[in-house]
Amino acid sequence: MLKNTDPLLNADLLYILASMGHGDEIAIVDANFPAEAMTERLVRLDGVNATRVLEAVLSIFPLDDFVERPAAVMEVVDNPDDEPVTVREFKAAAAAAEGHPIEFEAVERFAFYDRTRETFAVVATGDRRLYGNVILVKGIVRPD
Repeated sequence: MLKNTDPLLNADLLYILASMGHGDEIAIVDANFPAEAMTERLVRLDGVNATRVLEAVLSIFPLDDFVERPAAVMEVVDNPDDEPVTVREFKAAAAAAEGHPIEFEAVERFAFYDRTRETFAVVATGDRRLYGNVILVKGIVRPD
């Protein structure tokens, strides 16, 4: 056990997050997402929703402040202007973690799949809600 660390951050996920460098991306995806086919570095957190996993990750993961939109979500198929509840929750979690609103990019479904294939790792959740998928760009930790 570790002090002051969210218990969802297991050894595998902590290792991945610590191994990532500035600009690397990680995807947190829902239960319907084809995660196994997308990556060689997969962490499964079945039984947990994507928002909760995002909150745990953002408790230690710096978002990239050198880019305009350090987070990306999947567009709703045939309705790209729709904002699902999962996306609203992701935006609230990111704003809470960073202390200010974060710009999110909306990515077409198949482009999102392609981008996920290029991520450093994928975290598969048990979230059965639709559009529970987010990609994060890792930032830096500045010296004190």
